[in-house]
Amino acid sequence: MTELAKRYGGSLYDLAAEEKLTEELLQELQTAVDSIEAEPQYKRLLATPGVPKKERCALLDKAFEGAHPYLVNFLKLLCEENLIGELPGVLRAYRDRYNEDNGILEVTAVSAVALAAPAREKLLAKLQKMTGKNVVLTETVDPSVLGGLRLDMGGKRLDGTVQRHLERLREEIDGAVL
Repeated sequence: MTELAKRYGGSLYDLAAEEKLTEELLQELQTAVDSIEAEPQYKRLLATPGVPKKERCALLDKAFEGAHPYLVNFLKLLCEENLIGELPGVLRAYRDRYNEDNGILEVTAVSAVALAAPAREKLLAKLQKMTGKNVVLTETVDPSVLGGLRLDMGGKRLDGTVQRHLERLREEIDGAVL
């Protein structure tokens, strides 16, 4: 995420917090990002300097009719400043601020097979107790981890996978003096 995205996402969050609209704008911003990212040609059109800004803004007005005016005006601002490509980073910055203010920690659990419901609940309870935050757990299945579990949370990685254990063993063997 760029510094520009952090600044714009933080500014939108500050406005939303002032108006007590943080959750509503988060949902609408997520929808906007999903919609724009799903249509690469539309995104390219919004970023094309050859298309007059007025026309690009009119496209946003039409596409996001019914969305909160703060969001629509924010999207138009990004479009006018030729920063529509920063939108995913803006969403990340906004979500980070929202999570921080609401005591939420996003955790991604990567395992070789899907976690069974009891294991998932146990992991969730342990993470919440360990961090003191409400944990939003996203699971990813990656057969290359072979076994075990890798957790990505708050910019940190806890790697207890078989793959990582094998890498450590290989490093120890390579470093051993014979």
